[in-house]
Amino acid sequence: MNHTKIIGYILLVFSAIFAYSCSTGAVYDQNREVGKNGWYKNDAARFDVEINDTVVTYDYYINLRHTVDYRYSNLYVFMSTSYPNGNIGRDTVEFVLADKSGKWYGKGWGDVKDISVPIVKGMKFPLKGAYTFQIQQAMRVDTLKEINDIGIRIEHSK
Repeated sequence: MNHTKIIGYILLVFSAIFAYSCSTGAVYDQNREVGKNGWYKNDAARFDVEINDTVVTYDYYINLRHTVDYRYSNLYVFMSTSYPNGNIGRDTVEFVLADKSGKWYGKGWGDVKDISVPIVKGMKFPLKGAYTFQIQQAMRVDTLKEINDIGIRIEHSK
């Protein structure tokens, strides 16, 4: 077997592994870039999700990408949910991003860490229709630095 074919097979195997690892079965998986100037306290990341099945159960996660220069070991956010019938729910959630020694829980090489935090597992949406989820930083600073992206992922429960 020549060198070119071996490299081709190796690339094929790695491509298959990558494609399999990226297929999460997510119903919705979107992230919003925070921006170079930081995450201002009044800026909410908005996610519009259409839910058509109220019988199956879902797992709901918050996705976060931050740098190792983020100065806190946690992140507080305000989360609001607008339901198809017009009702609105609001919660404050804390995400622990590092252990007591300062080791980041997120994964990634270099200066950027990705973490996906489960919010609710095995939930059922009460209504069919359009839901709007908004996430706003709730730390005690006006502009939060070193947060790159915030997002949500909703997938069928396993």
